[in-house]
Amino acid sequence: MNTNRLEAFSDGVFAIIITIMVLEMKVPHGSGLESLLPLLPVFLSYVLSFVYIGIYWNNHHHLFQASHSLSGKVLWANLHLLFWLSLVPFTTGWMGENNFETVPVALYGFNLLMAGVAYHFLAKKLLSRHDADSVLAKALEGDRKGKFSLVIYLCSIPLAFLNNWISMALFLVVALLWLTPDKRIEKLF
Repeated sequence: MNTNRLEAFSDGVFAIIITIMVLEMKVPHGSGLESLLPLLPVFLSYVLSFVYIGIYWNNHHHLFQASHSLSGKVLWANLHLLFWLSLVPFTTGWMGENNFETVPVALYGFNLLMAGVAYHFLAKKLLSRHDADSVLAKALEGDRKGKFSLVIYLCSIPLAFLNNWISMALFLVVALLWLTPDKRIEKLF
């Protein structure tokens, strides 16, 4: 089974997620720049989540470009990832609408953690379909950046109850860490 249909479906879901996020930003009822100020938290949470969805889309694309074989387990693992990513518009909106309050920030961190776990699980399912010397296996060996990201997400959840801005800074650190596409796969093509 090749990856074309799975990639096309996933691309559609990524596009819908971004569309839902932008539709959550409501137009202000004033025409002056001051009317935009109350929307700043919503806009900033949108930008952060847009970057995250872009990162997942980019790395998902690279992951499947290096893959040559799928299975039912891979399809379900991909749906597992898409499920957690489909919740990003909700957690993004809640966080932005509530000015980055503690519980919404913690839930956003949990959402990112679960998406990261799902991506890791998807990569493992794909690896099980490939030889140890395959392009995919070589590209994903070690995965220090992925594991480090999961640890940061895990830490961000309780830290939100201590200081929600520390969690926000951690989200930004992980986003910056992944902003450059995963070079491990790019180098091998």
